[in-house]
Amino acid sequence: MLTEPRSGQLASWGNALIAGLVSPDEAVLAIVGEDAVHRVEGLPGEAGPVGLTLALGRLRALGAQGLRVALPAPGHPLGLSGPAEFNTRALEAEEAVICQGVALGLVPEVYEAGSGPGTADVHVEVLWHCLPVREAPPADVPSLGEAERELAEALREATALLTKLDVAGSGPVAEAAVDAYRARAERGREVLAPGYPPRAVRVLELAQRVGLLISVAQENGHGGAVSASEMGARAEALRPVERTARRAQVAAYNAYVEELLRG
Repeated sequence: MLTEPRSGQLASWGNALIAGLVSPDEAVLAIVGEDAVHRVEGLPGEAGPVGLTLALGRLRALGAQGLRVALPAPGHPLGLSGPAEFNTRALEAEEAVICQGVALGLVPEVYEAGSGPGTADVHVEVLWHCLPVREAPPADVPSLGEAERELAEALREATALLTKLDVAGSGPVAEAAVDAYRARAERGREVLAPGYPPRAVRVLELAQRVGLLISVAQENGHGGAVSASEMGARAEALRPVERTARRAQVAAYNAYVEELLRG
């Protein structure tokens, strides 16, 4: 979770575009980020892949009022509503975007082109597959208030347990690493596009911070957890926190649509 999901950027800035708060050029620039190009295939009325500007305009013309995010994982269909084909693709990609107001969803497929991984010549292309979805409430998505409370509690519990197990990533060194990473990542970056409530920004920032702590703990080895039981306890401590962080991310990205539905 060191990087933001592409579905989050597409939903966030797509919502701002649909609301008329940003221009198409602004939205597409923010969504594409450091990738080379994003295209969308399978749009109704289009014979082949089209660019993001045309795709977002077409979705709005088809009746899309907003965009939701799904971040599913094995055994946890977070944000999904079916059918099985769409859920399977979303689970493979570990993310998806679902339209509010029209029964369509988008799943990214990422390609690397160039001389090879790790070289400066490599560039990333993303093809979003547009597929039918079931119009039903998304699975296991909390409200912003629920997500904020759950995240704060899970963070306290996991930090206490990881510190007890002397796990690398649970102390001041990890906090400093997270702060340094965020300082680099956030230069010139908006957490969410215009139009989102301040609480959504706060929840997403906390969820991203928790995700960074989990990543640091996973990447820094086993610390003092030398026995199988201690390593198992660490894995058990991280699993529910990671799940809670993903739920909070989805709640934050979906806050625009939730506010829209509340009028």
